[in-house]
Amino acid sequence: MKTRWSGCGTALVTPFTETGDLDEAAIGRLAKRQIDGGVHFLVPCGTTGESPTLSHTEKLRVVELVAAEAAGKVPVLAGAGGNNTTAVAALAKEMVLAGADGILSVTPYYNKPSPEGLYRHFCTVAESVDCSIVVYNVPGRTGTNITPEVLTRLASVSNIVGVKEASGDFEQMCQVCRDTTDNFSVLSGDDAYTLAMVAMGAVGVISVASNEVPSEMAELVDAALAGDFLAARAKHERLFPLMQINFVESNPIPVKAALAKMGLMSAHYRLPLVVPQEPSSRRIAEVLRDLGLLNGVPRKTPSDGPVSSET
Repeated sequence: MKTRWSGCGTALVTPFTETGDLDEAAIGRLAKRQIDGGVHFLVPCGTTGESPTLSHTEKLRVVELVAAEAAGKVPVLAGAGGNNTTAVAALAKEMVLAGADGILSVTPYYNKPSPEGLYRHFCTVAESVDCSIVVYNVPGRTGTNITPEVLTRLASVSNIVGVKEASGDFEQMCQVCRDTTDNFSVLSGDDAYTLAMVAMGAVGVISVASNEVPSEMAELVDAALAGDFLAARAKHERLFPLMQINFVESNPIPVKAALAKMGLMSAHYRLPLVVPQEPSSRRIAEVLRDLGLLNGVPRKTPSDGPVSSET
């Protein structure tokens, strides 16, 4: 039950058609591109996948499509979160039936539970499924922080096996890495912090940037986990502008715009998300151009090793 989630997992975008439906063909293509690019696991139906606007049926369909493409080549960690514990537990069960190998579950938002409420919420979700659970701590979006003390309690639950840590608090990240066991996976929830977090003891990232550059993000994490921090730092420095531009507006607005500029999908959003403002769009294009991504071949820098096409 203690599945070891590590490496680079991609927080997949959800492509829509012009009429607002799921673009099922594009979902499959993008998942295949990630697998071919060497990422270690796939994460559909998270924030980057616009999960708040997906219907219950659509979430299950996205997981089915991604799991079918993964076909055992890489595991699928499906997003099942919310602030109604009973509904989250039920959704988690159905996502496992749809093909998920594990569940990523975000902190309940808006109702701001107490530490005991958080603990009992995640325990209830964990009890509902026979698979691994990774909790997702992102207080900037949810309004509630999972403290290291609560996380240490959760780590003792048999199938709560990791955390996507996006608190932005380095002291907290250090404490989480120190206080949890070797069987508990600490994953960065921010691309820009991945290198530093691996140095502190984290074992990977759930990445937005790997939507655009799966091979390079996987290589960055592989190098860091192997202790080759010189190579990892060179890759981090090259990709840092992309990591930044992906948050020039609310995620996933910029990354979907970038993928559209790269010719990989059409950039359609569901309200309340809308297309990026023109200054943001220009900045996204500039970063992609500087990285050589508009023609599908990342530009090689002197500090890089061989670079293969990301398309």
